[in-house]
Amino acid sequence: MRRHTPSQVAATATLASLFEQRTDACRLTPDRALDTLEDAQAFLAERGMLTLTPDCALPSLFAACHEEPYQPGGHGFATWPKTKWPWAFALVERTGVHALKLHRGKRLFLSDATVAVVDPLCRAELEKTSRGEHGAAAQGLVDFLAAAGPSRLEDVMRELGLATTALRAMREGLERVGAIISRPMAVEAVTGGERETSELARWDQHYPTASGVSGGLAELAVGGVRAAVVAPEEELARWFSWPLPRGLVEELIEGGKLCRPQEGWIAATSPIQAR
Repeated sequence: MRRHTPSQVAATATLASLFEQRTDACRLTPDRALDTLEDAQAFLAERGMLTLTPDCALPSLFAACHEEPYQPGGHGFATWPKTKWPWAFALVERTGVHALKLHRGKRLFLSDATVAVVDPLCRAELEKTSRGEHGAAAQGLVDFLAAAGPSRLEDVMRELGLATTALRAMREGLERVGAIISRPMAVEAVTGGERETSELARWDQHYPTASGVSGGLAELAVGGVRAAVVAPEEELARWFSWPLPRGLVEELIEGGKLCRPQEGWIAATSPIQAR
């Protein structure tokens, strides 16, 4: 497959050549299917971010599996790959893999490098929450976690006097912007055996040291385009939980970080080459 240098992509790449690169890099054909969990881990490290299921131009873990669904014709979980569906959970246990709900509330797998980019965004949201900018109840939640440490859902509900629905709505809003993070966990059930619950923690409890990476949302947007290779320009505003400031894309084009190979399409001037 023909490869292109960054300067060639910026100056002469056609939409067709970018689609060719995207097909290879995002593993969109069966010959590029992920065979092992190790392959999936390497795929994430290479692209920087993966959605779980295909829903936009960002590369997708399950799309790269090229496996028939668990239940053909089904919906929701039934559409997950027949044998590789456990990867949704097993991948998170791997070194250098982070699963956060920054894809507008949906899970987004991030590499170490991409987590460093979103770190200042999530810390800023945690600070806003601590100041009460996301509401008094949300402020009470992060203050409680600061004092108590990462806590199980039932402990949070009991200590803060929250109903299940109220806590769910609050945590979903805060997880969307990374102020808090939830992790599934198994605990002993009263009747014996185990039951599933979740543990809530503040961003700074999972990532106590600031990354020091600057660029924020602009660099995250560029990272998304690089991961996708080429994407419909109108999609960028729907990739992440934070709205893109007006004029940001034009600024990134003028700054040489993105290019517009054809009207309506956007690409990065320094794409990630597939291995």
